[in-house]
Amino acid sequence: MGEEKKLNTLPQQPEEQEIDLIELAKKVWAERKLVFKACGYAVLIGLVVAFSIPREYSTSVTLAPESTGKTSGGSMGALAAMAGINMGSSVGEDALYPDLYPDIVSSTPFLTELFDVKVKDDKEKVDTTLYVYLDEHQRAPWWGAIISAPFKVLGWTISLFKDDEVEGTGTLDPFRLTKDEADIAEALSKRIAVSVDKKTGVTTLTVTMQDPLISASLTDTVMHRLQNYITEYRTNKARHDLAFTEKLYTEAKANYTDAQSKYASFVDANQNIILLSYRAEQERLQNEMSLAYNVYTQVAQQLQMAKAKVQEITPVYTVVQPATVPLRPSKPSKPMILIGFVFLAGVGSVGWILFIKDLLKGWKKQTTI
Repeated sequence: MGEEKKLNTLPQQPEEQEIDLIELAKKVWAERKLVFKACGYAVLIGLVVAFSIPREYSTSVTLAPESTGKTSGGSMGALAAMAGINMGSSVGEDALYPDLYPDIVSSTPFLTELFDVKVKDDKEKVDTTLYVYLDEHQRAPWWGAIISAPFKVLGWTISLFKDDEVEGTGTLDPFRLTKDEADIAEALSKRIAVSVDKKTGVTTLTVTMQDPLISASLTDTVMHRLQNYITEYRTNKARHDLAFTEKLYTEAKANYTDAQSKYASFVDANQNIILLSYRAEQERLQNEMSLAYNVYTQVAQQLQMAKAKVQEITPVYTVVQPATVPLRPSKPSKPMILIGFVFLAGVGSVGWILFIKDLLKGWKKQTTI
């Protein structure tokens, strides 16, 4: 008998759940005007928010680096072997990996070098430096001023009881930035993004600004600055070696010219003398001239190889996607803002009808009792 009762009670559970769901649906349907009203208000608020947020325009460029490695090192080694020079195994080695590009772009020296870049907006109302543009020509939502007003008043009040701050020298010092300069650098770093595909090595640079023309022009500037930084880093040692070799070449050439002049002068002055002492001095000067010539020719070969090495390790980037002025803003996404507000209003109103309203009624009854 007990088992039969259990079997009879089991099928009733889905029916009770179905009845509960139907009752909940009826309860929501009875209050549908509240749901529609909440969604309507949400649409209005969403439109106000969506149109209050300033437009942002994003420009992206894609760079494909030249593949460097054992192939280039082998070609340089072959040229060096023909000249009798050992280039070593440093050709093609690089400690600056593409994974470090985002860190380079977000570094303080790189960002501060962009402060003096000239920018001009699409409507030709702004023609100034990037620092001034980010400091004085940025639009913000209207509620930002309301939220920040108490903090500004508090900061102004605190400043009355502080000693006067030491004024800056007027020159930019990346080692010691002022608060305003640090804030601008932080804001700029958030607007520049670099991503690197580890498989292909393709680098994508994206700059977001409130003006499409400034976004495109700054993207092109940042791209060239990054290329120059990478080129200077990779060719730094080779350029130092080239400068040192040029110095040796100048000294070797001067020594050879001096030895040649001494030998020629001695021979011209002692043509008819057959003394062995003079012949020994002539032979010594001739040997010095030959030695200086050998050093001169050897250094000349090294100079040519040093120039070739600088050219060989200089990276070449292929611009797959150049910077173009964006036609549409990248954000804010007005449809997503509207959908988000309507969704929150719908969920909130349904939650009020099903749960919160009854909880408040029960709480009021308990307090009155």
